[in-house]
Amino acid sequence: MPRPLTRRTVLKSAAASFGVAIVPAHVLGGAAGTPPSEKLNIAGIGVGGRGGGVLKDMAGHKATNIVALCDIDAKKAAGQFKTYAKAQPFKDYRLMLDKMSKDIDAIMCGTPDHLHAPISLHYMRAGKHVYVEKPMAHSVEEARLMAQVAKEKNLVTQMGNNGHAGEGLRQTKEWLDAGAIGTVKEIHGWSDRPGVPDKGKKQWWPQPAVAAPKEKVTPPAELDWDLFLGPAPERPYDPAIHPFKWRGYFDFGTGALGDMAVHNIDPAFFSLDLGAPLAASVESSPIGHDSFPAWQICTWEFAAKGDRPVLKLTWYDGGKKPQAPAQLEGYDIGENGILFVGDKGVIACGGWSGNPRLFPGERRKEFKTPEKTLARSNGHQAEWIDACLAGKPEKAMAGFWYSGPFTEALLVGVIACRLQKRVEWDSTAMRCPNAPEADPIIRKVYRKGFGITG
Repeated sequence: MPRPLTRRTVLKSAAASFGVAIVPAHVLGGAAGTPPSEKLNIAGIGVGGRGGGVLKDMAGHKATNIVALCDIDAKKAAGQFKTYAKAQPFKDYRLMLDKMSKDIDAIMCGTPDHLHAPISLHYMRAGKHVYVEKPMAHSVEEARLMAQVAKEKNLVTQMGNNGHAGEGLRQTKEWLDAGAIGTVKEIHGWSDRPGVPDKGKKQWWPQPAVAAPKEKVTPPAELDWDLFLGPAPERPYDPAIHPFKWRGYFDFGTGALGDMAVHNIDPAFFSLDLGAPLAASVESSPIGHDSFPAWQICTWEFAAKGDRPVLKLTWYDGGKKPQAPAQLEGYDIGENGILFVGDKGVIACGGWSGNPRLFPGERRKEFKTPEKTLARSNGHQAEWIDACLAGKPEKAMAGFWYSGPFTEALLVGVIACRLQKRVEWDSTAMRCPNAPEADPIIRKVYRKGFGITG
C-alpha cells in the first residue's frame, strides 16, 4: 500500500530532491490511467476561458497529447477547438468519458467553481489524474471528498494556484523558518477584486449581482445552458451570469475570496501549517439575495500548533486593505498581497504568492538569507505532468492532499459571509456547531445526473 500523504512527509521528500524526472509510468508502476509511454493524454474541460491558457501551457510540454476538448459554449471555445483540431470535441463531460475513457489519462478542468467537484470526481473514479482550476471546490464536502478519492485511487492532482510553484512561496517559508520576523503574531491578505468601479478601478464582475431579467431570454444557440447549470438549481438563462460573471453568485462561484485568497494567502497556509480554523467571522457590505457583497473583511481564528501561537488571519477584498504597520516605512503594499507581522519585523509579499520583502530596513540588514531548503518547481503545470508520468502524487505540490484542507479553510470564510455571522468550525464533524443553518452550504443538494457520489 502507498504511504499516506501528509504535508510533513511531502515537504521532507521535496527538500531531498530539486526537480522531478520524466520517467515512463510503466517502468515505475504508475497510478491508474497512466499510459505505458512517455506521453500523457490530456482532455481539457472548460477551455473557452482561463482553461484555454492552462491547456496552452500543458500543450507546450514535450510529453503531452491533447486528445479531447469539452465546453458548453461552442463560440467561446471555438479558438481552442481550432488550435487543437485533432482533439475530439464534446459538450458533455460525461459523454466524453463514455466515448474516450481508454484514450484519456488525465484531465484539465477549467470550468466555473460549481462544476469542479462533479467533473473531477467523475474522472478520478475512472482512474484519471486531475488538474482543476482554483478554487478546488465549491463546498467543504466537495473538497473533503475530492482529496479522499484522490488518495484512495493514488492519483496525481493539482489545484491551479500557479503561484504555488513560484520562488516567492518557497523563499517566504524559508525566511519564516529562519526567524526573519521572529514569532508571527498576525497575518493580513488582500485583493482588489471584484473591483470598485465608482473609484475608477476595474470591476472584474459585479457584486452583488445584477437583478435577473424580468422577461425570458433565449440562450444563444451555441450555449448549452442546462450543462452550464450542471449541479446547480434550475434557473432561466441570464446573460449576466455567463460568461465569467458567474463568480459573484452563490450557486456558481465563491466570490473574490475563492478567486484570489487562494493565491494571496497561500503563503500563510504553506509556511505555517495553519490547518483547519476554529472559527471565521465577516464584516461586509450588504449581500445580494443570491450573491456575494461588494466588499468583505474575513477573519479566521487558528489554534496554536507546535511552536506556533494562536493566530488570526484576516482577508480584505473589494477595495479594502489592512492598515500598513509602521515597520513598512511607507512601502506601498499594492492591490494584491499578504503581510506577516512578527515580533521582530514584517514580511510583505506581492500577490499570487509573490517574492517576499523584509522590513524594517534595519532588520533587513542584520538578517542573513538562509540556504535553500525546499525543492524548486519547473512550473505548475509541468510538475503535475511529470508527476503523472512518474506516478508520484506527492510531486505535484498543490495536490489535493494540500489544496483540500486549504480550500476547506477558505470555504469556512465563505460560510461566514453567506450567513453574515461568526461561525465556529468542527473540522472532524464537518459542521458549524453554532450555526446548523450552514449545513446546506457545507453539503449541497445536486441536480440529478450531476452529483458527487459514486
